[in-house]
Amino acid sequence: METPGSQSSLHRANLERVVRAVRIAGSLTQAEIARTTGLSAATVSNIVRELKDNGTVEVTPTSAGGRRARSVSLSGDAGIVVGVDFGHSHLRVAVGNLAHQVLAEESEPIDVDASASQGFDRAERLVERLIEVTGFRREKVIGLGLGVPGPIDVETGVLGSSTILPGWAGTNPREELSSRLGVEVHVDNDANLGALGELVWGSGRGARDLAYIKVASGVGAGLVIDGQIYRGPGGTAGEIGHITLDESGPVCRCGNRGCLETFTAARYVLPLLHSSHGPDLTMPEMVRLARSGDLGCRRVVADVGRHVGSGVANLCNLLNPSRVVLGGDLAEAGELVLGPIRDSVSRYAIPSAARQLTVVPGALGGRAEVLGALALVLSEMGDSTLLDGSLNGSLNGAPNGAPNGAAGRVPAVAASAGA
Repeated sequence: METPGSQSSLHRANLERVVRAVRIAGSLTQAEIARTTGLSAATVSNIVRELKDNGTVEVTPTSAGGRRARSVSLSGDAGIVVGVDFGHSHLRVAVGNLAHQVLAEESEPIDVDASASQGFDRAERLVERLIEVTGFRREKVIGLGLGVPGPIDVETGVLGSSTILPGWAGTNPREELSSRLGVEVHVDNDANLGALGELVWGSGRGARDLAYIKVASGVGAGLVIDGQIYRGPGGTAGEIGHITLDESGPVCRCGNRGCLETFTAARYVLPLLHSSHGPDLTMPEMVRLARSGDLGCRRVVADVGRHVGSGVANLCNLLNPSRVVLGGDLAEAGELVLGPIRDSVSRYAIPSAARQLTVVPGALGGRAEVLGALALVLSEMGDSTLLDGSLNGSLNGAPNGAPNGAAGRVPAVAASAGA
């Protein structure tokens, strides 16, 4: 039993601070660990040596500022985490290790009219297949992150009634997948996970305050305040799609009129082009045509950008983020949509807030949410398991990362977080 305030208690606390910093960031130099934790360079050096000796971290040569340095990351074979992303028309699963490397990843189309149980069946099968691909045993799964396109009650884990997936409202995805797979499940909406994915791996790296805007079948925002996802007491923060732009406008699925979503989401804007481009036009195809010079598609993309910019201006006035990351298919339009967003922000936001804002496209594309699901598990898992050796002690003979078969499916990706 450690006595609070004792030397052993202080040492344990310092171990946890170092492990936590590395776990969240993916990899850090020892100098970066010292700055992040506030510990002295000598203390960090001693702790890293101890963690390396017991197999908790790996140390590799690197450079920082032109000088030789040592990069510290959690051991790649200490365990794995799983990310699952349910979209309006897709299911995507990824498996990664604690060193922030993606070992296997796969997506498949999903019938939006399918029942929730059918969706869970397919997710279960895909998760089990990808775990097998990595070569790790099932008991090495530390946790699973799950993304769904709708508001989640943060206390109960129940999916709200405004979800885009028909027939899923009132279900508890966290309990369902946890009982099927026998692992702890962390669940959040897709916009929050997109924000977390871009924060850790993509265009949000280095930012402490940002908004991730996803425009697809619906419109949502993932909010990061002081480096943390902000969900609100009921889990509905970031429902930017239901800001009212025109109280006499089209009726939204939420029951109100003229919501931002009714001017920007695919189900509302694509019909504007049906007479000229046919009823089978999709958002990715519209963006591709716009980039190729199609005038009609360019006009619709620009209009969507201006409307999104109005919503972003509201966020600027309320939260004053330093960065807005545009995700979803619309981000592929580049300056065709980013320019109109910036124009609206300049027009409607407080000038000082507008000047401080950077609007950028997401770097991860359709992978943002599933990588955010991995990051969610990495951020929520405790450090005691690693330090107590319950994982490392049982890994004798375990494979070091993914076998050759996994490499052909998706290359391992290692990246440092900005969190």
